[in-house]
Amino acid sequence: MIKAVFLDWFHTLAKYEPPREELQSQALGESGIHLSPQQILPGLMLADKGYFEENAISPIRERSPEEQARIFFRYQQTILTEAKVSPPLSPAILEKVMRRLRELHQGMSFALFDDVLPSLKGLQERHLTLGLLTNLDMEMQSICRGLGLEPYLDFIVTSGEVGSDKPNPLIFLAALERAGVRAAEVVHVGDQYQIDVVGARGVGITPVLIDRYNLNPDVSDCVRIASLSELGQYLG
Repeated sequence: MIKAVFLDWFHTLAKYEPPREELQSQALGESGIHLSPQQILPGLMLADKGYFEENAISPIRERSPEEQARIFFRYQQTILTEAKVSPPLSPAILEKVMRRLRELHQGMSFALFDDVLPSLKGLQERHLTLGLLTNLDMEMQSICRGLGLEPYLDFIVTSGEVGSDKPNPLIFLAALERAGVRAAEVVHVGDQYQIDVVGARGVGITPVLIDRYNLNPDVSDCVRIASLSELGQYLG
């Protein structure tokens, strides 16, 4: 019997506001590369997937500045390749774009997906324990309060709090302790296969992959949903 649902943050509950594809379009446009947000979005989602998979190997924030720079350059190149920008941009232009993006990102905040609050309300009405698990090393309590999530979440576990990122078992084990349930009584919902599915399964938690952008059509070894509103149907 399922007694608790653990939830990832980014691409599961929340997205950035203003949308990153708009800021990416602006930064590129200022360097003479004109792409619409719609042209950028597929590459941005693909770049995210690669970034999170890289982080699952070892936390990027703990790597050398040189290695971090290579990863961020590759991130930008993925976006441009997917948008069919040719020829490749020079390192100098890429660095200019990245520098501008860092400036623009300083004004970003979070926004919830439209299905989040209704879905959490429905899960709460089933008397399920709801917990947030995130690799963001931020003060999430005030963020959740500002977005109206606080009444629905029983606890929050961050990577900074436990000193470990998903898919490392420590963050999942900390959440199990906070929830007071066994792994077999939990479903974990997240958008990254290597981080959320593999990580949850590694401690015996049932994973559900939320694939809002249809990036993982070939995944068949776990439940895959397109929106959080589908989770209630899966739980029965």
